[in-house]
Amino acid sequence: MSSATTVRPASAPTPRRTPPPAVFLTLLAVCSAVTAANIYLAAPLLSLMARDFGSTPSAVAWIASIAQLGYAVGLLLFAPLGDSANRRRLVGALTLVTAAGLVASAAAPGATALAAAVFVASAATVVPQLLVPLVAECAPADRRARHVATVIAGLFTGIVAARVLGGLAGQAFGWRWVFAGAAVLTAVLGLATAYVLPSERRRDGSLLSALATLPGLVRRSPDLWRACVRQAGMFGAWSALWTSLALLLTGPAYGLSTATAGLFGLFGLTASAVAPLAGGLVDRFGAAEVVRSAYLLAAVSVPLFWLGGQVIAALFVAAIAIHAALVASHVANQTLALTTTSTPATANTAYVVAGFAGGAAASALAGYAFSHAGWGGVCAVAGVWLVLGWGATAGRR
Repeated sequence: MSSATTVRPASAPTPRRTPPPAVFLTLLAVCSAVTAANIYLAAPLLSLMARDFGSTPSAVAWIASIAQLGYAVGLLLFAPLGDSANRRRLVGALTLVTAAGLVASAAAPGATALAAAVFVASAATVVPQLLVPLVAECAPADRRARHVATVIAGLFTGIVAARVLGGLAGQAFGWRWVFAGAAVLTAVLGLATAYVLPSERRRDGSLLSALATLPGLVRRSPDLWRACVRQAGMFGAWSALWTSLALLLTGPAYGLSTATAGLFGLFGLTASAVAPLAGGLVDRFGAAEVVRSAYLLAAVSVPLFWLGGQVIAALFVAAIAIHAALVASHVANQTLALTTTSTPATANTAYVVAGFAGGAAASALAGYAFSHAGWGGVCAVAGVWLVLGWGATAGRR
């Protein structure tokens, strides 16, 4: 990163001592990891929640979908402000709201109260999507995708940590302590990040005006539209499989404990390794080629996941493949979204909302499919989402 405090002419940072660029970028990546993990805390803890509430895991699976839906709503409400608001103040405020929502989740007396608290926490934990446009603004043009990929690697590491550490901690201490611990980590990392961000006097703007520009922005930019739809398909396929995987692993087919099933998330570390590589490939070959390759890899992973319903080794390979495909696609599509218009935060809002809306819809449908058609139904949902994501964009130029 060429300078940790370089921003566009629309911003006027006040003098402040900031960390060296490499340290600054690392802090943003770690903060993204912690805040992104909040969206996925519920997934590995479903069986523990169900036991506590006297229900079944499939009956509370919708709480994981509520988290993704809340994140999509939060993106729509707060991420566009990245083009106009003081990001330091905004990150600090959202951090405090997220921490409060996580504390309320830890104290929830029932599934409905838990879902409401999770929705609030997820809606406020949109800090990574305020930081990624800042990184894209600061990075040199020939290394922009690599720098964006660093923060994305942190984000996906947080997703993996939510499943692995969340499952282990939930088994050892109970699911409520997982949410309480997440509240502490979020407060510490979020406020530390807010402190080192440049203090900006941004141009006047409002949420309503930013939202009003979204439809026209997507309509005028075929590249942005294509990135939105393709990532919705990819993220939907990943969400359908990954949010339902705990139900398969802890169910009759394998009978694993919550902690053991959570360890399966270690295969998601593929994401951290693939992100920098994908960033370099985007800088060299362009986003379109990387996304095409990612979709082919995801298409191969779906039948492997289906086979994994009986053969656990197939699940190992499929988990690595789907994470590699998701991260490569995300790095390419998000870099494209951030650079295709003059309002990167607003464009990024459209992109990430589309992705998480696709993910929330697919994971909700996957929970229904698992209850009525088993693991094969989940794999079918993932396959349909990939077909829709690619097929809807293949003919438009």
